[in-house]
Amino acid sequence: MRNSRFSPHPDSGDSAEIAPTELPLRAPGRRQIGADKRTGPMPAVPEAPSRRAISGARFAIALTLIAYASYLVDQIYRVVQNPLSIRVVIDTATYALVVSLLTASALAYLVTRLGYLYRIQEHHRVPRASIDDYFTVAMPTLTAIIPSYKEDARVVRQTLLSTALQEYPFMRIVLLIDDPPNPTSPEEQAILEAARGLPLEIEELLRPLRTKFEHELDAFERHDSAADVDSEVDPIQQITHLADLYAEASNWFHEQALANPIIDHTDLFLSNSVLGRLGTEMGEVASALNTAAAAETQLSPRRMLQLHRRLAWIFRAELSSFERKQYSSLSHEANKAMNLNSYIGLMGRRFKTQEMVGGTVLIEVTGEAADLEFPDPEYVLTLDADSTLLPEYCLRLVYLMEQQEFSDVAVSQTPYSAYPGANNRIERISGATTDLQHIVHQGLTRDSATFWVGANAVLRKQALDQICELDFENGLPIRRYVQDRTPIEDTESTIDICIQGWKLYNFPERLSYSATPPDFGSLCVQRQRWANGGLLVVPKFRELFRLRRSQIGLRAAREGFLRLNYLASIAWASFGLILLLIYPYNSQLVSPLAMLAAVPYFVAQSTDLRRCGYRRSDVLRVYGLNFLLLAVNTLGVLKSLEQSIGGQKIDFARTPKVRNRTAAPLTFVLVPYIIVIWSGYTLWHDIRNNHVSHAAFAAINMTLTAYALIAFVGLRNSFSDIRVSLAAHLYKPVKKNSVVEEPDWVSVLYYGSAETSRSSTVAPRV
Repeated sequence: MRNSRFSPHPDSGDSAEIAPTELPLRAPGRRQIGADKRTGPMPAVPEAPSRRAISGARFAIALTLIAYASYLVDQIYRVVQNPLSIRVVIDTATYALVVSLLTASALAYLVTRLGYLYRIQEHHRVPRASIDDYFTVAMPTLTAIIPSYKEDARVVRQTLLSTALQEYPFMRIVLLIDDPPNPTSPEEQAILEAARGLPLEIEELLRPLRTKFEHELDAFERHDSAADVDSEVDPIQQITHLADLYAEASNWFHEQALANPIIDHTDLFLSNSVLGRLGTEMGEVASALNTAAAAETQLSPRRMLQLHRRLAWIFRAELSSFERKQYSSLSHEANKAMNLNSYIGLMGRRFKTQEMVGGTVLIEVTGEAADLEFPDPEYVLTLDADSTLLPEYCLRLVYLMEQQEFSDVAVSQTPYSAYPGANNRIERISGATTDLQHIVHQGLTRDSATFWVGANAVLRKQALDQICELDFENGLPIRRYVQDRTPIEDTESTIDICIQGWKLYNFPERLSYSATPPDFGSLCVQRQRWANGGLLVVPKFRELFRLRRSQIGLRAAREGFLRLNYLASIAWASFGLILLLIYPYNSQLVSPLAMLAAVPYFVAQSTDLRRCGYRRSDVLRVYGLNFLLLAVNTLGVLKSLEQSIGGQKIDFARTPKVRNRTAAPLTFVLVPYIIVIWSGYTLWHDIRNNHVSHAAFAAINMTLTAYALIAFVGLRNSFSDIRVSLAAHLYKPVKKNSVVEEPDWVSVLYYGSAETSRSSTVAPRV
């Protein structure tokens, strides 16, 4: 076992660029007992629910409300009928408040779940021919931007390839590389060079078939126009030739699927669900065309043109990369939002580059020649570098946004699902929570409470321009489209979009997949970031509803309830659970009615897990995982409160995407042990005092937290993380003597003396 690198955790506040400690895997590629046995994705179009399922969802909501109302009546009756001390009254009130908040979160899940069932029952997929008809006359421009920071080249290649193979008329794909442009270590230099070479590699891979199918399309269009005066063009021969082209494309996709190196389940997903799926579809079209030719059935010239275009469009993507840190006139702030903002702010503009003392500066030009031109698309696809899109993602979402009834939709997306086939238990169960969140997000759309999920989305550029804010950094204008005030930039931008009168929409299909953290350390980074920021967005949420005062009604009330729960539920659930764990409440407060109110939630969640391909018993593992992450969520909430009080921006912590295991901070490893020990003590105390209900609660918490600690973290890994954290605190790196740099003459003449211009970072012109 090699020595670990003792580096601060990314959420320690030291620096947003500091990488978390990585530990070697014990057995790379080895599958744990309890790993995901699924091999394929869930159906893109979910199976319509039965009447029984919808009736059961309604009954779950009704039972929760009845049980909760009965609990409140029972508690109020006890307080009124019995003279109680002030402490007992306070205990009763706080306990009832905690139960109310937890029940509210459970009720929100049940409501969104019912909305999801209604939506997939009502959803009818638009036929492919109708979409092809539309794109025959309209071709909205689309640019895909993929932010990347020190990513594994294999992971980024998966994302680029799945995006390049979108069946869209024409796409520009830009990899936004955020690595330091001049790395100091050979390892970082290799990562950067690999990222820079990926766009060209993908283009070269697609070029042969792109050239051929574009030539065939041009030839068909010439023959089609000549057919009006030349009746010797054989339509059956054209169909046969087109079938051969589709067969060639099918063979190419299957060859690429076989040639794709399989390192983990994400590679397998790309091979089977993107390359293999396209190969199968191309083969089916070829077979259908051959059958039509054998029956001497002629296709309309319009349909033949559409089929030729489909082949050409699949391989037509234009790929490039962009590095904002190469230009001193762009923001270098270390977060994903500003990486996106820097490029979006350049769209539709032309620039000359000018070398200055501090680096290269972009100077906007109008009529004169430009060094760089950035097209202004109608739509922008944002995509994380660890996500994969199914082939029709862009085509169907842009088609939807082009329809008149969706002209006010600014963001369209399919909330991502977890890759199937995870090799270990924690990745499988955290993936299960991701798939449950897909259901929640789809249900939110029914009540107009959609939130932008940043992993993938199609954005209307017109809407982005309306929410743009102009700031100045070091005297230079900086455009902000996606807010970077919080680590959950997509959530805050959702409210900005709604304030401007736009809507967001979750497309009711599963067309996108994204990576789930494969170990406890990286999961801590992700979930702490998710927990940090929701409370900071609540004031904007209040502003939104102040603007919508005229829309008061049941639907608006549901939207408000669901949005508030989405923003604040992590906070109140975390503190509520901590209070239930550590405060010595009287066992008489643990009412069976309160427990009954929670039963529909867990039953519904187990049913949804089964629908997503998991086991019903995984609901217990999800419960244990939530206790495992209790300290993570709580610290994330506390960071939100710290920012709201102090005003300083919290450093953005990127989720590590490495094959080595990420060490978890000391607090996050020790707290689960404390929960197990404390729950064990509470269980012993309750048994001695015959507090049956409270003892059952303590036993469940102790058992499931202990299971989660052993199954998801591992005793050996947890002890290793503790050792690494202690060593990082005990051994500090030797501080190097600071070197005072002499100011260059240009800076002195431009800014003034060094004492008055020390904070300036923008290079002067020379």
